[in-house]
Amino acid sequence: MAKVSEYIKESYIELTEKVTWPTWRELQNSAVLVLVAALIIAMIILVMDQSIHYVLDLFYKSLT
Repeated sequence: MAKVSEYIKESYIELTEKVTWPTWRELQNSAVLVLVAALIIAMIILVMDQSIHYVLDLFYKSLT
């Protein structure tokens, strides 16, 4: 049990004294970057999906 409490104490000290937390502005910049990247990836996937749908639609129409 002593090891668990020592681990918790050391973890708290590390999180409060040794970790460098990002500023609010850095968090905002990171959030915007993630949002833009997610939108770009979503658009790429949409274009790929629509392209595959178009090709398969042509293929199935040619069979009938």
